[in-house]
Amino acid sequence: MNWKPLNLLGGYLPLEDYGLIGDGATAALVGRDGAIAWLCLPRFDSAPLCCRILDAANGGAFTVAPEGLLESRQYYERDSAVLVTEMRSKTGLVRVTDAMLFRTGADLTEDAPAARGELLRHAHVVRGRVRLRISLDPWGGAEVERRSDGLALRGLRQADLGLHLWAGVELAGLETVLDLKAGERVPILLRWGASHYHHHPIDAEELLAATRKAWRRWSAHLQYEGPQADMVRRSALTLKLLDHFENGAIVAAPTSSLPEEIGGVRNWDYRYAWTRDAAFSVYALLRVGLPNEAAGFLGWVLDAVERNGRPLVLYNLDGRCPPAETIDPVLAGYRRSAPVRWGNGAAEQRQHDVFGEIIDCAFQWSRHYGTITEALWAKLRELIEAAGKLWREPDHGIWEVRTPGRRFTYSTALCHVALDRGARMAEQAGFPGDVERWRREAETIRDAIVTEAWDPALESLTEHLGGGGLDASLLALPLRRVLPADHPRMAATTEAIVRRLGAGDGLLYRYHQDQSPDGLEGREGAFLLCSFWLADNLALQGRIDEASELFDALCARANPLGLLPEQIDPSTGAFLGNYPQAFSHIGVISSGVTLHRAQQARAA
Repeated sequence: MNWKPLNLLGGYLPLEDYGLIGDGATAALVGRDGAIAWLCLPRFDSAPLCCRILDAANGGAFTVAPEGLLESRQYYERDSAVLVTEMRSKTGLVRVTDAMLFRTGADLTEDAPAARGELLRHAHVVRGRVRLRISLDPWGGAEVERRSDGLALRGLRQADLGLHLWAGVELAGLETVLDLKAGERVPILLRWGASHYHHHPIDAEELLAATRKAWRRWSAHLQYEGPQADMVRRSALTLKLLDHFENGAIVAAPTSSLPEEIGGVRNWDYRYAWTRDAAFSVYALLRVGLPNEAAGFLGWVLDAVERNGRPLVLYNLDGRCPPAETIDPVLAGYRRSAPVRWGNGAAEQRQHDVFGEIIDCAFQWSRHYGTITEALWAKLRELIEAAGKLWREPDHGIWEVRTPGRRFTYSTALCHVALDRGARMAEQAGFPGDVERWRREAETIRDAIVTEAWDPALESLTEHLGGGGLDASLLALPLRRVLPADHPRMAATTEAIVRRLGAGDGLLYRYHQDQSPDGLEGREGAFLLCSFWLADNLALQGRIDEASELFDALCARANPLGLLPEQIDPSTGAFLGNYPQAFSHIGVISSGVTLHRAQQARAA
């Protein structure tokens, strides 16, 4: 929790200088400068009220900060998503405590706790005197109406959200400057939707206490005693912040269009739920004592499949196809990395791995939570049969390339998962299906991977059947029980990936664009999840000390709040891509559990 001066990069804070708060419906990024630079209302995939992180000049922000800010630091209150930003000016120190509120009695272990659409910013002058600026600047401006209990707002770029701004002092308008001295406190409350309590007294300390209590009641369910325990707990809390409480969907990240390369075009909208993430998320959540969240995500995925009639790569929060991908004509992009995109065109891609992801989810559901109905089995059986037929055909792969399809090895491997898990479910539950044929086809796929994807010159499995470049997604094959980590060709692949895709200090690129063209200009950073997969492989191969060293190094890359992005710039360590990234925090949890089990086995 070291103090740091602000380090603006062309008017933008580094991504690592933001903390995350949320309420299970949406989330906000709070900067070390006291500004909320990202907030979509009323839910993750809605239009942003503030998006200064995507346009420093025009995106708008919600700021509570002292004038003449010199340095600051951030930290979370223990086992919670209550975020504290402490800011020093020449004359004083102010502490701003931020939280999206849960009212008394909220229980985050239930499916839909009472999130009320309220964001509390509680300013407390700890020392000296400060001139505190309170400013709400919605993207595109707002119409304002003064009322007896504060300000009513109507954003000009957003739907009518029922926005209401209240403070413990009289507000001059959307911007107010206050002269405050040590000991003085000012609560500021932003409300939206149906969460209006006109003329009711507001006790900021009581509201914060109820929110802390809700988070700590939930955190008490976490079960983990392995390496990097604090980081693993924070990762679980971060995943909970990306969990849509209403129905169990988990968004890949709360943001859109944060670039994978500064100045580049690899900017995507991640405020949706990927089918692919489901199985990885469920593995991670179950391992640390969170069966409700795992069940919620599994149920959401299976409902979406049943509702849509065919599997999609990703869904909106309602389990339907997200909007078509469009480019924003106004926003300049983070550090002028245009374009800013809304929606995600990968939703309509052909990706065969979804068969395995969905069937694996159903397999886990049947093992942990209950039975698969005959009606659902009929749909799952169609997916199993499709996996047995389509694995020989090209698709766009786990990395969602925007080139003509190829027979990607990872996609092929997940068709094996579909057939293998389908055969197990049918046998265990007595469901109709050609179990023996499914098993034979699964073995055929495994043999094809070992032979057709193998390149003797590279001494590695490659990105697609018939040859090609290296692909770090192959490190996931042991985790999906397609090949054991100590299979000679899997072990050789691990070494080749480290040697050829290594970016230094344990970081890995997903692939090299010159060897594996993806249809996009520019480059990208090192992909954190791949490094966690590497740690898993090392642990499963018995190389426990190497795995431990790598795991510690990866966790050390988190910001002081314990948050991780999608990618890292290997040359600077700076964060890249959408942030915080669910996949990266899933990697923390899964690798921590895998490593802990390996350490326990060695000790025994």
